Amino acid sequence: RPAKFANPDFVAPPVHAYVQELGFKESPILQRLRLETANHPRARMMGDPSEAALFKLLISAMNVKRIVEVGVFTGYTTLAMAQSLPDSGEIVGLDVSEEFTSVGRPYWKEASVENKIDLRLGPALESLDKMIAGGEESTYDFAFIDADKVNYEGYYERLLRLVRPNGIIAIDNVLWSGRVVDPKEQGDDTVALRQVNKLVHEDDRVEHVMLPFADGVTLVRKK
Repeated sequence: RPAKFANPDFVAPPVHAYVQELGFKESPILQRLRLETANHPRARMMGDPSEAALFKLLISAMNVKRIVEVGVFTGYTTLAMAQSLPDSGEIVGLDVSEEFTSVGRPYWKEASVENKIDLRLGPALESLDKMIAGGEESTYDFAFIDADKVNYEGYYERLLRLVRPNGIIAIDNVLWSGRVVDPKEQGDDTVALRQVNKLVHEDDRVEHVMLPFADGVTLVRKK
């Protein structure tokens, strides 16, 4: 199984390769979508396969039925999560790019999960606001944030309303290749990630854990 992207900032390349080989099982269709995405010019936007495997495990263990994904890209994590949902399950996938999401759609269809995926193209903050206005608060079991970093705080606050008590919000890229701990790094994305990391840490509405793998992922449980 070819590795995705070894990240020596967090784990030595041989260890990364070992995890890719033995750390999870990946369906053949997921692997094909991952390898197609790996050739994309913006391939680093794809969720890490070990991260997707973690979500699949959580979704099954939690009996998840409804998911919100903010940031779909080519739909790799979307497909992974959809494979773990029951037939009646649903993923609302929010993205702005028809071009990127069109890569994954044939794979969703081939895997017979396209009926579980409700892809909504447009600004995610607007889509989330419509969902809240439509009376969907506390009706989702799981959410994943992996989109534009400057809006992470806005996504987090809205998803806290949409996810049920004891539901999970997963936040991607929270370590940002280590830039969040480098005081010289003051780019908009880095600053936004530091802010949301601090917000979650100080938020009495939730319980959380930050995991230093992939590019850093925080799991948040709504109390």
